[in-house]
Parts: sequence; structure tokens; C-alpha cells
Amino acid sequence: MLMPIILKSRDEISTMRESGRILAETLQLVGERVRPGVIERELDEVARKEFRRRGVIPTFLGYQGYPATVCVSINDEIVHGIPGDREIMDGDVVSIDLGCTYQGFVADSAVTVGAGKLTPEARRLIEVTREALWRGISAARGGSRIGEIGASIQTYVEEQGFSVVREYVGHGVGRQMHEDPQIPNYGTPDSGPVLKPGMVIAIEPMVNTGGWRTKRDDDNWTVRTLDGSLSAHFEHTLAITEGEPEVLTLP
Repeated sequence: MLMPIILKSRDEISTMRESGRILAETLQLVGERVRPGVIERELDEVARKEFRRRGVIPTFLGYQGYPATVCVSINDEIVHGIPGDREIMDGDVVSIDLGCTYQGFVADSAVTVGAGKLTPEARRLIEVTREALWRGISAARGGSRIGEIGASIQTYVEEQGFSVVREYVGHGVGRQMHEDPQIPNYGTPDSGPVLKPGMVIAIEPMVNTGGWRTKRDDDNWTVRTLDGSLSAHFEHTLAITEGEPEVLTLP
């Protein structure tokens, strides 16, 4: 990973905000297209067209050879699913991860939505994962340690009877998609580096209904739950301040 960005000038802050806003609005468009009968590749096309219209770079496309603009992960797939010709079915849990680069600044965000009628377990998984993200965000204050973020997420998730993925974590973001520091979704409050105002990080809890262990498909990208249980994923990019963090990827 690369050293973390520290936003200092008004121009840098303004540009990072615009990158986050564009990404959030595009991700919202993609998420609204999720329904039974839609082909995964169609979601990628929505993101590509919108990025092209707005004049931003799709950060994921070509990253270490990744072949698409958006990651689409369904049911037991946790992250990095490559959108193809698979049809989304009624009851599917669909995680969408997206990144854009605007004038040299990267924003990263993810959301999980349901297609059609979900089981009660699937609905609850999505609700818990969304809340876990916001609990992590609330802990991300200047002067606090990174471990406070992970502890807040892990404690809440495990109280709900679910598990937090350990092998994939959040990260610094800004000039590059993956920068230091790593932001685990588990841990103890007294662990990790101290958060400094101006730092930009991506918090992204991945939560499973079963165990936390994972496996990777033969495509070398798609990550699944080892036990075949359902998974959900939410992510926001935020700037650290002296008080409440500023969430940059809100529409």
C-alpha cells in the first residue's frame, strides 16, 4: 500500500468531495437497476455510461487486470464478483462495489440491495451490515485509534449473531484506491495507528450469516463465504476531522 493522503488545501478537499458525490450518485443509479431478470453485465453498463457522461475514470477497470467497472457479488459472494451474463433472481442479495477517479482523487463505495422478495434472514443481514458501517463511521474521529472502528463493527455484528470477514478490510484512499492504513472490521479499541484530521479512509464491513472464513473462485477475483452462507457489504469513503467524520460518498 501507499502512504495515506492528508487533505490540506481547500482545492483538495473540494475535489475529493466532488469525486465522492459523483460516485455516490452513480452507485445509486446502479443500485436502482437491481431487480429479478436483470443481467449482471447491465449494471456494469449503467456505471460505464454514467462515468463517461460525467468525465470520470472508472477506478476498478483494469486495476491489476480487473475486467469491469463495477463489482457485483451475489448471495454467498462477498466481494470482487465480475459482472457477466448471469441473471439476477428473485430473493438474491446483491452487493455492488464501485470506485471513480475525478481529477486525480479516488472515491470508493459499496452497497447491498435485495432483488424482489427477500427472506427475513437476508433482510436482516442487509440491515445489520448497513448499521455496522455507520457504527464504524461514528468511531472514526481524529485522535482515536483505528482499532476503535473495528471494535465497534465487530461487537455489534457478533451481538446480532453474524460474523465479520477478517481476510478483507477497509483502507486509506485518495490519490490511489488502496493506501495505508488498513482499516480492519474487527479488533480492539487500543490497537492500530491514530487517526489524524485530513486523512481519508474507506470503511467497508463485510458480514456473513455463517462463519467468517472465505475462499476465492478460479477466476482469481470472486471471493465467497467458505461455508456457502449469505454475505453483505457496505462501504463509504470519509474524511477524518477533529469531531464527526465527513462522509464523502453520500448522494
